[in-house]
Amino acid sequence: MKIYQVEELVGITKKNIRFYEEQGLLNPKRNPENDYREYSLADVKVLEKIKLLRKLSVPIEEIRLLQKNQLSFAQTMTQQIERIEKEQQNAEVMKELCARLREDASDLNALDASLYLTEMEKMEQEGTKFVDIEKEDINRKKKTGAVVGASIFCVIMLMVLGMLIYAIVVESAPIIPMLVPGLILLSLVIGTVVVLVQRIKEIDRGEEYDARKY
Repeated sequence: MKIYQVEELVGITKKNIRFYEEQGLLNPKRNPENDYREYSLADVKVLEKIKLLRKLSVPIEEIRLLQKNQLSFAQTMTQQIERIEKEQQNAEVMKELCARLREDASDLNALDASLYLTEMEKMEQEGTKFVDIEKEDINRKKKTGAVVGASIFCVIMLMVLGMLIYAIVVESAPIIPMLVPGLILLSLVIGTVVVLVQRIKEIDRGEEYDARKY
């Protein structure tokens, strides 16, 4: 089957399917005549397992070891439970820290940030994990770039479309010759918006960034 069919069956984007192939988690056969990938039901089952494990935040490397039988499924689940428990502990630490901040500082101007940052650095050295601000900043930058690029393109297309409408209404240009390019421009704008929404969803899922950690 083709990749778009796999997308519909599993609910994973083409970009993420390619990502898992690059990571060696999925190896579809290729058609010897045209070298196109041919996905099987077995590949779909593999992707479903990957999707489930990734939704549980199981690292890519552990999924790879699972597939190679170098790590048991029970071990993987045990390690994931330990990670979740650690995250819960981290959440409790952050909750307590927020409560202290609320009591110690009446407003932002009264906040001694350096004091708390020093304390947080010590806590990080002891194993506590706070929000990954680098990831947040990278994702925000990616979103901004995608939105700005799409916006500029859409504005240009709409300006050209406006010129066509002006030519029809004011200059009395024939409608039929203007109709086809007008529809093409409109479809480009709609397509750009659709792609932008998909891109933002991909950024939110964070697969590209997560690959750095594994």
